[in-house]
Amino acid sequence: MSVNPETVAFAHRLADASGAVIRPFFRKRIQVIDKGVTGPKPLFDPVTEADRNAEAAIRALIKAERPDDAILGEEHGYEPGVSGQTWVVDPIDGTRAFITGRHTWGTLIALEDSGRLSLGIIDQPVLRERFIGYDGKAELITPEGRSPLKTRACANLSSAVISTTHPWSYFGRAQRQAFEEVCARSRMSYFGGDCYGYALLAMGFIDVIVEGRMAPWDVAALVPVIENAGGLVTDWQGNPYTNGGMVIAAGDARVHAQAVEMLAGADEA
Repeated sequence: MSVNPETVAFAHRLADASGAVIRPFFRKRIQVIDKGVTGPKPLFDPVTEADRNAEAAIRALIKAERPDDAILGEEHGYEPGVSGQTWVVDPIDGTRAFITGRHTWGTLIALEDSGRLSLGIIDQPVLRERFIGYDGKAELITPEGRSPLKTRACANLSSAVISTTHPWSYFGRAQRQAFEEVCARSRMSYFGGDCYGYALLAMGFIDVIVEGRMAPWDVAALVPVIENAGGLVTDWQGNPYTNGGMVIAAGDARVHAQAVEMLAGADEA
């Protein structure tokens, strides 16, 4: 089933509303709250007023105009609906980047329709770059206009640019070792891209992204953008993406298969 134009326009309005909230907070000294899990290996998981207010703005718009839709968001949880459609939202993916003044963060908005991720947006409201994918189409939208997104051909890991957000925080020991072996076989590795790395993959600048311990809102919006740009997103076993967890995204099925071959046996905590 295709996404109707009214739904696409509404998704753009959600991104506009979120961006309007977030922009005034960027590169300002704002309070940062650590919502990370404590324990023997605590993980710093920051959240700010910008995160929470942006998600609240998105939710308010959905409730006002599409009250039958469900909502799943990082900051305010799940609200059920009856339409069979769910908006999956991460208001600021890459809050660590946001609070350190870097541009690799973004707002992620996905629409899941009866279990299928039918539309995704990666929005960078400060750079005013919006990446959208649905119905076989993937585009970069800027104030200068629209341009198609297309992943690049890459047949071998030896020619590939490999990326991850943070190999030390999100991989177990065996996973990290396997990832390091993938990097060793690649042409170049790059860390710290957050959701913007996936936009670069869709643009054809990165070939493979490997992640661990992803939440549904971290990934849902990325899948339609990358798949409609010609790439694929799976778990470490090569199975189609379902609901967070371990992720391999690639622009070319050939290099993806090589990454899966090296990583599948390490898909453990």
